[in-house]
Amino acid sequence: MKNLIALLALVGAFSLAAPAIAQDKPAAPAPAAAAAATPAAAPAAAPAPAGPAAPELVDVSKINSGDTAWMLTATALVLLMTIPGLALFYGGMVRKKNVLATLMQSFAITCLVTVIWVVAGYSLAFTPGSGFVGGMSRFFLSGMAYMHDANKVTVSHLAGTIPESVFMMFQMTFAIITPALITGAFADRMKFSAMMWFMGLWSLIVYSPIAHMMWEPTGTFAKMGILDFAGGTVVHINAGIAALVCALMLGKRLGYGKEAMAPHNVVLTVIGASLLWVGWFGFNAGSGLAADGRDGMAMLVTQFATAAAALTWMFTEWMAKGKPSVLGIASGAVAGLVAITPASGFVDPSGALIIGIAAGVICFFASTSVKKAFGYDDSLDAFGVHCVGGIVGALLTGVLNVKQISGADGSLLTQFYGVMTTLLYSGIMSFIILKVLDVTIGLRVSADEEREGLDLALHGEKVE
Repeated sequence: MKNLIALLALVGAFSLAAPAIAQDKPAAPAPAAAAAATPAAAPAAAPAPAGPAAPELVDVSKINSGDTAWMLTATALVLLMTIPGLALFYGGMVRKKNVLATLMQSFAITCLVTVIWVVAGYSLAFTPGSGFVGGMSRFFLSGMAYMHDANKVTVSHLAGTIPESVFMMFQMTFAIITPALITGAFADRMKFSAMMWFMGLWSLIVYSPIAHMMWEPTGTFAKMGILDFAGGTVVHINAGIAALVCALMLGKRLGYGKEAMAPHNVVLTVIGASLLWVGWFGFNAGSGLAADGRDGMAMLVTQFATAAAALTWMFTEWMAKGKPSVLGIASGAVAGLVAITPASGFVDPSGALIIGIAAGVICFFASTSVKKAFGYDDSLDAFGVHCVGGIVGALLTGVLNVKQISGADGSLLTQFYGVMTTLLYSGIMSFIILKVLDVTIGLRVSADEEREGLDLALHGEKVE
């Protein structure tokens, strides 16, 4: 508990220092910027019409079939990342007595967040509102429509060439995988009931506001010009710091550091990592919300950074431990995927290489030396890979951003503010939610249940 309080205090100190750089600035150049260089004698060009500020009903002729087809595909790819991708990646790393419980967590979260997203999560995240959170105009998806006879369909103001239902589904898959990532930190020891309550509350109280602040034009981060193309801050830093708080709140697994806790099936983990890699193209190359050159570049840099990070982790581990492990190269690939996520629509291949190498080295030491030095039990390295990798990518996005690709200016200080604010908000709110649940229903299984294994103790099943 002292470690947790110290962590939040440190994050808070950084965040309080950061607002000095938090002046509002547009994420992209203003349309009038070019006109400023026009000679005074030339007639002023008519200003471009303002885009819609909220979801609207349009004629179906405005829907782009290519964009829609790609976004339907990308949505399926991102869902593949959680089930079966993340489920197998985490499931292979736990002990045999806990594999079904680990798979169950990802599957149940997929179902739970789907319902929450339709009821309120989407509306809170992606409708106009305050700088912190959206409104309830899409409560239970009210107003979202497809009218066959009238030839009308609603589109989001953030994606005018695809039906709003497709945009909502794409963003749902992000909302699903983010809390699922947290489960890696408390593997083998959290009550299923407490996990379900935590994930439901966290989805509404933490994920939706952070997504709104970053990706909805009325959000604070969006107005500041903080860059996050596909979720380095919204998904990975957000989930990663919550994962660390969970690990500290629940305490270490019984026998941690004394008993062998080797992965029971690395084959499952490699299959899961491979599915994550493939699915990540939907994650990153879909975040431009169009089938165009920018999403093509996002796919390229995602592949390049991931390969570079996997090789870097492998060679670093080889030098540090004498052998390159299969688990290591798979973890390195995931670290590269995480780190390139915020930058994928903003950097060129040379930037991707730098991000991949940095992620491979830094996430390796965060998941080994740093974890050992501080003594916390982040079971499957959710913090070491996702939070640390997300921070690496978010900060380097501000340095390596290519304006010709992004159309926006990058700033290390602005990125730093987004990182620290997310760490502080997600860390504190996660602590509060967990504390309330601990007082009411309890967070951790009993010692006997933990020794028996969560498969039998919580679900009455086991792998033979």
